[in-house]
Amino acid sequence: MFRPVGRRAWTCRKCLLRNHSRAFESAASPAPRSQPDYIPVDNKSPRKDADDDSLRRVFDSQPFWKDFSRPRTGVSSKPAGLVQNQYLTSPDGFRAFAHISLHKCQAIVTKVLEASTLDEYRSLARNLDRLSDLLCRVIDLSDFIRTIHPDRKIQEAATQAYALMFEYMNVLNTTTGLHEQLGKALDNPDVTSHWTEAETIVAKILMKDFTNSAIHMPPDERQRFVNLSNDVSQVGSDFFGGAEPARAQVTFPANSLQGLDPIVIQQIKKWNNKAPVPTMGIVPRLVLRSVRNEDVRKEVYLATRTSSSRQIHRLEKLLMKRAELAQLSGFNSFADMTLSDKMAKSPESVSNFLTSLISSNQGLVSEELLQLQQLKGSSLKPWDHAYYVHKRVMEYSQSRRSRELSAVPEFFSLGTVMQGLSRLFDRLYGVRLVPQETAPGETWHPDVRRLDVVDESEKHIAVIYCDLFTRANKLPNPAHFTLRCSREISADEVAECASLHESAHPNDGMATAVDPHTKTLRQLPTIALVCDFQEPIMNGSGRPTLLSEQSVRTLFHEMGHAVHSILGQTPLQSISGTRCATDFAELPSVLMESFATAPEVLSLYARHWKTDEPLSENMMRSMELDRTAHGSIYGAVENEAQILMALVDQAYHSIPSTDAVKGIDTTDIYHKVFSQYSSLPDPENVHPRTSWQGFFGHLYGYGATYYSYIFDRAIANKIWQDVFQSGRTSVDRAAGERYKNEVLRWGGGRTGWQCVAGVLGEENPSNANGRLVEGGDEAMREVGRWGLGRDGVSG
Repeated sequence: MFRPVGRRAWTCRKCLLRNHSRAFESAASPAPRSQPDYIPVDNKSPRKDADDDSLRRVFDSQPFWKDFSRPRTGVSSKPAGLVQNQYLTSPDGFRAFAHISLHKCQAIVTKVLEASTLDEYRSLARNLDRLSDLLCRVIDLSDFIRTIHPDRKIQEAATQAYALMFEYMNVLNTTTGLHEQLGKALDNPDVTSHWTEAETIVAKILMKDFTNSAIHMPPDERQRFVNLSNDVSQVGSDFFGGAEPARAQVTFPANSLQGLDPIVIQQIKKWNNKAPVPTMGIVPRLVLRSVRNEDVRKEVYLATRTSSSRQIHRLEKLLMKRAELAQLSGFNSFADMTLSDKMAKSPESVSNFLTSLISSNQGLVSEELLQLQQLKGSSLKPWDHAYYVHKRVMEYSQSRRSRELSAVPEFFSLGTVMQGLSRLFDRLYGVRLVPQETAPGETWHPDVRRLDVVDESEKHIAVIYCDLFTRANKLPNPAHFTLRCSREISADEVAECASLHESAHPNDGMATAVDPHTKTLRQLPTIALVCDFQEPIMNGSGRPTLLSEQSVRTLFHEMGHAVHSILGQTPLQSISGTRCATDFAELPSVLMESFATAPEVLSLYARHWKTDEPLSENMMRSMELDRTAHGSIYGAVENEAQILMALVDQAYHSIPSTDAVKGIDTTDIYHKVFSQYSSLPDPENVHPRTSWQGFFGHLYGYGATYYSYIFDRAIANKIWQDVFQSGRTSVDRAAGERYKNEVLRWGGGRTGWQCVAGVLGEENPSNANGRLVEGGDEAMREVGRWGLGRDGVSG
């Protein structure tokens, strides 16, 4: 029931999406001020052209950034607190923040448990949502700061705050009275008839999460559920971090490695001319890609796909514990338990989607493999694929790749890309990014830039902290973090805060705004974007950070999550922004990747960092040809690999619990899936058989939901083609408004199927007779028919 958002290691392979498991999770937020929070950059008037120019320069020009971020004379030097949180001005502030939040939580729990009148029950959904928000305020923000802040004292204080609230969250998980009171409210029509749609949705979500947390079980069964959950967590962590091959290395004569870089050969060669090839890391991948000797490639391939028996035992123990947990909870399988609140609903629906996707992808796979087989001149084996793909890519690069492509990053300075994102959001949704000066102590590192998001009336609607440059001990993974979700702040909360002491803020000092229509105070979404780009060169050349095309797509992807948080401003935080079904959460970010290199979007921003010359149409065509060429070489096979991994995940987690608890042969299941669906199945006649599943660490973090990313990719491709490319230009305000109103603004307050059906429209053939709006098996098959295109899975 009460669960932190937590960092997940996959969904898109380039971002650590924080999956909001809705009940009482975590997210952080701000407070009301007598004056609007948004102050234009020039402190006089909101000038779009000046803001647009500043946006580029704060990222591209170190002298400009140094001046922009310098404390102004006459401005208070009093620390504002990290991300404007009034408590976080020192390590001790984290403890105060946690204790004050804990006190507020306890008061709400008392209020809910003592509810007896109709009015008190009618307030219950909002009270529980606020309880969730209070937990999130501390847990999400503390979890982020403890991993990103360079100061060890701050890290330790944030960890203590996190631990205190996490422990309290576990106490709430055993508070049966909360579940009973919510049940009474949901069963009373005189209560539910007074709830808003958002309150009803949140109440049902919380009740389902209570049920999934076994709070309704007798005490002995509930304790067993807790013990099993802890076992799953421990075994899963061991599995995720324990990937190891059965053999640490495979040794060959050095002269059998012809084709491999001689420097690499020298690094691994021993005195007796033997060359031990390690079976983990970059070296075996280089061998598979470049060594001419097929026998060598075969042996390395088999060794790198054969896990240790210890790791396979961990996986099978994990699957059996999950099956036991599902059985205890009354589900046929772990997949049934996990998928019941997703768009897919059932393992059968996921299977329908994946098998349909296999069929729609098969023709493209056959084309690619035929070209590689012709290049080899004989039957293609699994250990041949990387070698002949690399051969074709190199041939293409030497024969067709123009010199222009090497100059493309010159047109993608970080500042121009951020400028392009702002211009795109302005044209599609009527919101833009404005650089904002920060108060002392507001950011965790001097490199962090603050951007305010404003709408067309210059109303402040969100805050984004951009930590985009590499530094020592910083996690390299690109990621979007919601530090505080959007929600309405009630008049009672404001009064409660004022009664504590006059400087108290109902949003802890973080950004708020008054809704001009309802006059309601809102806490604004506060977001952190983290990347690992190189800093601008400080050698006097003025050269900014230049991004590869892939890095541009990564930044657009993360901003897709951000715009979901920005525009998904619901009344209650449990359904705001990215707090939606796991298999819907990647849609906005994947769709944004299509915008990154669309010609109409490139014309908005791609300009040479030095001359300001725009990217030419010829260069745009060269980029498109390059993507198409590479996609035609390996894109469909990459897609098939992801589909196969999702099929293996489903096969493992869909085994009936009564069978799974008796034992699972994961290697046998893995080979059955590959022999049935793979165009290049792993060989069955080697001993011991390969057991690649031991390296599939995402079986822990994404058990039964690994299909999510390719599912959202298929939907994103469909929306891109049918909504944004159906008119004269993809940068179309009508299309943007349609997508915003049918998808983004709902957060998790509408089912994913309703969003997809709404944005495609009743006139779309794929939505004929309401095929999509209710979801189900046929809707999943239909999405599978849409396919994934030829680009290959992003990452």
